[in-house]
Amino acid sequence: MAFAYTLVVLLIITSVLLTLLILLHRGKGGGLSSMFGGGVSSSLSGSSVAEKNLDRYTIVVGVIWFACIVGFGLWIKLAESGSI
Repeated sequence: MAFAYTLVVLLIITSVLLTLLILLHRGKGGGLSSMFGGGVSSSLSGSSVAEKNLDRYTIVVGVIWFACIVGFGLWIKLAESGSI
């Protein structure tokens, strides 16, 4: 039972983080990331260091979120079959 509560809490935290990280990304008009220093771009590439790090964090949180969804689905399936 503690496993399910852990997954639910982790799912809620990652959902909120994923939403915030996606909102921080720069869109066509600059987005919220330009308010926090994301507008300073590197001369070597079209994207700033802050934007690249934001991409990495978003991908990591997205993978954790996806793993929580899959784990929670498997746990529900096992709980319904009576194995747990």
